[in-house]
Amino acid sequence: MTDAASQQPTLLQSATDLGPVVRTRRKSQSLRIDDAAALLGVSVDLMSRLENGQGSVRLDKALAVLDGLGLTLMVLPKQHPWAREAAATGTSKPTDKKKA
Repeated sequence: MTDAASQQPTLLQSATDLGPVVRTRRKSQSLRIDDAAALLGVSVDLMSRLENGQGSVRLDKALAVLDGLGLTLMVLPKQHPWAREAAATGTSKPTDKKKA
C-alpha cells in the first residue's frame, strides 16, 4: 500500500472493524483470499471469518495475519495523540470499494 490513505492509522471501534482493514490490505497486495491464507499459514475459513467479522478469531492468529500482511496492532490510551488524531481524521473505518 503506497497511497497516503493507506499510511493513516485506523481506529477500530469494534472487533468487526478489523475485517475491512485486512481485506483492503490483502487486495492491495493482489492476493486472493486462498493465496493469502496459504502464505500466512492460516485457513481460508479463518481469513474469511476475520475479513467478514463473523465468529471469533484467536488473537495470536489475527496478529499473525496482520504481521504477514505488513500491518501491526497498537494499543494506546484513548487520549494518546495518535488515537485522537485517528478519531479526528475520520479513519475509524477504512473504505472498501468492492466486496470480496
